[in-house]
Amino acid sequence: MKEKRAAMRRQPIVQGGGRRAAGDQARQRVLAGLPVTERRRRLAGVSTAVLEGGDGPDMVLLHGQGGWAAGWLPVIPDLVRTHHVVVPDLPGLGASETPEGPPDPGTVLAWLGELIEQTCAAPPVLVGASLGGSIAARFAAGHGERVSRLVLVDTGCLVGRVRPAPGVLLALVRHSLRPSRPTMVRFLRQVTVDLDRVRRRLGERWEPFLVYSLDRARTPGVQQANRRLLRELGWRQIPPEELARIDVPTALIWGRQDRVMPVGTAQRASARYGWPLHVIDDAGHFLVADQPEAFLGALHAALGTADHRPTADVQQRGTPGSPAAHPRPPRHPQTPDDATRPASGMSR
Repeated sequence: MKEKRAAMRRQPIVQGGGRRAAGDQARQRVLAGLPVTERRRRLAGVSTAVLEGGDGPDMVLLHGQGGWAAGWLPVIPDLVRTHHVVVPDLPGLGASETPEGPPDPGTVLAWLGELIEQTCAAPPVLVGASLGGSIAARFAAGHGERVSRLVLVDTGCLVGRVRPAPGVLLALVRHSLRPSRPTMVRFLRQVTVDLDRVRRRLGERWEPFLVYSLDRARTPGVQQANRRLLRELGWRQIPPEELARIDVPTALIWGRQDRVMPVGTAQRASARYGWPLHVIDDAGHFLVADQPEAFLGALHAALGTADHRPTADVQQRGTPGSPAAHPRPPRHPQTPDDATRPASGMSR
């Protein structure tokens, strides 16, 4: 176990290229000071940017459509206190490059398998938000032995068609066709409950976050990857017989005010598959940005570590009576790593 972890840590740290200098610098500013190291790994032919930090049981975090690893920024500092956290940019998004064109579903699932193989000493907790949740659920359905637990956050494709509110759809289309700062802000207002609160929470990271995200939204390869991933993985329902094959402890975490994947979707999936549902008030589709403390409380409850307290007071007001965790224990016990990771070590 120790030898595998040591080998995984010898992967090269990401170094900067000459293109998109402003975007690259903005990315550095967003990630500066986080307790993670950014490395580049080749996974299923995808040159992948991966953030890693912390010691303990392995946890993989998959972000949503149009985003990148910084979607988990509000909770990374807390999670690395209890887990070895792996946070990639999805294939074709962020800084993960797919020179052969936008990835197909088979490539994405193979990519996730190689990511786990290269970064995790044991089957990890797999946490996916939105599009990342759709990918995580499909992977767990076919490779349950490679995952210890599954947590799906505001995820589509579980039951019925995805039906975003008209305002969300309009904002998404406008930003996709002509990405600009105004269209990005309008879209972010549709997927958060209080964007001004999110901006205040990010502080000095807010401006570089917008700059880098807009740089990505204007990049043709990222646009193509976004469209294909959303069409073939994000919007397309996973067949019920596939979801029924998921045999690892699974939980749902949802924002009550989600206008992209309404909470009724989660309630139907919970009833159909017996997955515990944690609903968080005053939170939209970008749940982690809207309510990071409440999300951490729900995640630790789902993992059976509810006695853990996040760095800020938990403000969770979940559905009364919601079960805290799946009744089955993990099939693959995790062993904390004895080695110490650097508190920081990113460069681009």
